[in-house]
Amino acid sequence: MTVDTHDGSFQSYMARPDVLPAPAIVVLQEIFGVNADIRDTCGELTLQGYIAVSPDLFWRMEPGVDMSDQSESEWKKGFALYKSFDYDAGVADIASTIKMARSLPDANGKVGLMGYCLGGLMTFITTARKSVDASVVYYGGSMEKHLDEANNIENPLLVHLGEEDEYISKEAQNSIIEALKDNATAQVFTYPGCKHAFARHRGIHYDKDASALSNSRTADFFKLHLK
Repeated sequence: MTVDTHDGSFQSYMARPDVLPAPAIVVLQEIFGVNADIRDTCGELTLQGYIAVSPDLFWRMEPGVDMSDQSESEWKKGFALYKSFDYDAGVADIASTIKMARSLPDANGKVGLMGYCLGGLMTFITTARKSVDASVVYYGGSMEKHLDEANNIENPLLVHLGEEDEYISKEAQNSIIEALKDNATAQVFTYPGCKHAFARHRGIHYDKDASALSNSRTADFFKLHLK
């Protein structure tokens, strides 16, 4: 799917369920681009009855990034892209994707947003600044640095954190929990013993049980708010 913006056009991966019309969920990538893991996630969402759309967040720097987490060179490149990423431009691109997903001929007008790591952070920031029906954050990297935006979140939000996340310290996790505790629309779940990216397919810290539990909670959450 091509998404048009004031700065140009970019591609979004899209997967469709068998039964249409359907709600749409915009899936935001990690630092490895729209890769096999993200496409697997989109496929799983179609089995739950959603149109899944994953925008190429790195298109302004390098269109079509598609890497794994299996080599040092891929990690190095991913972190370099992450460091150079423009959050404000990213929010605008995500908002454009949400708008297009909401108006797809086969969509029912409802749109969810979910993301992992960088995509989790962008889900949080976008939810605070734009309109989306329901949002899910998986271990949003640096989320604790943007908690001043938490008070702007009015739509349903679900957050998953691994308690032993090497990138999101226990102090940072406590800050996230504290910032959202009085928000009636937000829920935060933590997963004991889990490191960063515990839900990444084939990832080095993949945890089968925690992934299944978090994904089940996500499925129930989206079913409640999008169907």
